[in-house]
Amino acid sequence: MTHVDLTDLARKNGGSTRLGGYLVRPSGDGPWPGVVVIHEAVGLNDVVRRQADRLAEAGYLALAVDLFSAGGVRKCLVSTMRSLWKGEGTPFADIESAREWLVESDDCTGNVGVIGFCMGGSFALATANAGFDASAVNYGFLPRDLDAALAGACPIVASYGGRDLPLRSVPAKLERALTKAGIPHDVKQYQSAGHSFLNDAEIGPRPVRVIMRIAGMGPQPAAATDAWHRIEAFFGEHLR
Repeated sequence: MTHVDLTDLARKNGGSTRLGGYLVRPSGDGPWPGVVVIHEAVGLNDVVRRQADRLAEAGYLALAVDLFSAGGVRKCLVSTMRSLWKGEGTPFADIESAREWLVESDDCTGNVGVIGFCMGGSFALATANAGFDASAVNYGFLPRDLDAALAGACPIVASYGGRDLPLRSVPAKLERALTKAGIPHDVKQYQSAGHSFLNDAEIGPRPVRVIMRIAGMGPQPAAATDAWHRIEAFFGEHLR
């Protein structure tokens, strides 16, 4: 595992003035398929790093891009979410920079997937038509124009929690749109899980953790285990 400086690529692509990422190589000899990992709205933390570690253990060159490199959560979150809503802007250029870095790496086969969680899940869906070979969308909001976002999209595996009230209707809508577009997909809703159920630990300061528990958000090991099995099988089919 190592820090990767993506700043030159980001500036070339019109992205952040400073961009970094957390890279994890699988054991053994490469090259390997690559995966861009996109964090939740709280930023690139240890939970996300362990998610990248898990992908590397499964045989993927995993690069967790830090969309808040240029100023941290407080300075970057609002502008990042604004760009996500518009479907364009700096974070999209930064994600493309991470994808390009993997494609150009001698350690990568050239096949690259994307996986995101919460805010990152929304980006994983919004960039599924941006040169990736497979996308794993985890409790991400739908773009305003879903049909347009899915035009030319790669295969998509998506996981949602039934107790995630703001997103309760999303899986069915996404399933219908993917079927209509003829995109290979696997969409599943876990009725016992809430938002952020793929996290392996609670995140944020204590007051935030208490609120998340009350709202049924956070780790749900049974659902997470099944979702990871689906993600790894899907990536195995479409990236290898």
